Amino acid sequence: MSQSSPYPANAFADPSASASERALLERRARLLGPTYRAFYRNPIHLVRGSGVWLYDANGRKFLDAYNNVASVGHCHPRVVEALAGQAATLNTHTRYLSEIILDYAERLLGTCPAHLGHAMFTCTGSEANDLAIRIAQNATGGTGVIITEFAYHGATIATAQLSPAAVGLKAVPAQHRTVAAPDTYRDHGSAAHDFAKNVAAAIDSMRAENIRPAALLVDSAFSSDGIFFPAASVMREAADLVKKAGGIIIADEVQSGFGRLGQGMWGFANYGLKPDIITMGKPIGDGHPMGAVMVRPELVASFGSNTGYFNTFGGNPVAAAVGLAVLDVIEGEGLIENARVVGAYTGELLGAVQGRHSMVGDVRQNGLYFGVELTVDGDEALAATKTSAVVEAMREDGVLISSCGPRGNVLKIRPPLPFARDNAEQLAETLDRALSNW
Repeated sequence: MSQSSPYPANAFADPSASASERALLERRARLLGPTYRAFYRNPIHLVRGSGVWLYDANGRKFLDAYNNVASVGHCHPRVVEALAGQAATLNTHTRYLSEIILDYAERLLGTCPAHLGHAMFTCTGSEANDLAIRIAQNATGGTGVIITEFAYHGATIATAQLSPAAVGLKAVPAQHRTVAAPDTYRDHGSAAHDFAKNVAAAIDSMRAENIRPAALLVDSAFSSDGIFFPAASVMREAADLVKKAGGIIIADEVQSGFGRLGQGMWGFANYGLKPDIITMGKPIGDGHPMGAVMVRPELVASFGSNTGYFNTFGGNPVAAAVGLAVLDVIEGEGLIENARVVGAYTGELLGAVQGRHSMVGDVRQNGLYFGVELTVDGDEALAATKTSAVVEAMREDGVLISSCGPRGNVLKIRPPLPFARDNAEQLAETLDRALSNW
């Protein structure tokens, strides 16, 4: 995590915080310990959410331009109704027969490429990636996984070791390999070629040490690496290299999937990829803890007979009801098309902001996913400091975003899918004001 991280230590209390806020922070530190982090130097005490809005304890509302967890909007009535109704009827696990879990599996698989025929359910995206790695290693006989240098794939032992954004490059085990993300800003036309070339080098490095490649685990939006959308040919070339080496492709769609990129349900489809496994989490439950793995049946044949899989709460009836409601909302409210149209409009507004502020080096956009990279005459430390300051200024002005990237200088903007044109205008105007302070 970069030094400009927007997650200050749990015990941190802003000098301007009220007595009640300081007391809450102190209680939080005492009860939860030092590992938890809070957003912003002046953390927000949230008590309610609705659509694209979050409300604090004083009744002030904030435009949420960051949380893809509540993908179809905070506390969507249809999702809440489905959750409450099923919770009042039955909630148990998948070792009993249940139609609703099968209905959900069938519906979710129907959004995926036809070669993915089995659904396996978890409670989090971390668990989904952990399970995908286990399946990949079992199916290929390999152990090595290729990831990007500042990736984030989860918080289990296996996935944390494949999340250098959280634990650092030194914590990545020796059998795995990291490659630079396709930096479409700095590398321009060579970014695609270099990514595939680096994947090839990673495979050669594994072979030199008698390590068999198991998988390429990739986030379709390179969300932690700085948010990049490379050419489709580059991604396909890298995927082909891994497949030829005996590995499989795992598409981590926790952040880039579920209509986020506005061109369909899944981010990997933008590149024409056919992953062997898709992992998902956060957005599929609109805030309810859910995750899933969609997988080629032949990959789990031996895994199922040799190891088996059971997750007490993964795929429970309440989760299935919630998942079905989320899919209904995405389809019924045209949210993928909204991501495409409003995303393009938001991108135009951010481009106009870039034209007014030389500090904005690049605006990267795909659907309702944006990376705004700030630069200061080659001074990376100063750029990171100013990026953090912009995030804080926007929070004080009522708009919530965050930052990402190995340099900590990319504004990460990823609002709920119902984001509207007037929300986009508020976002751009608030960013314009924040940048004007510099």
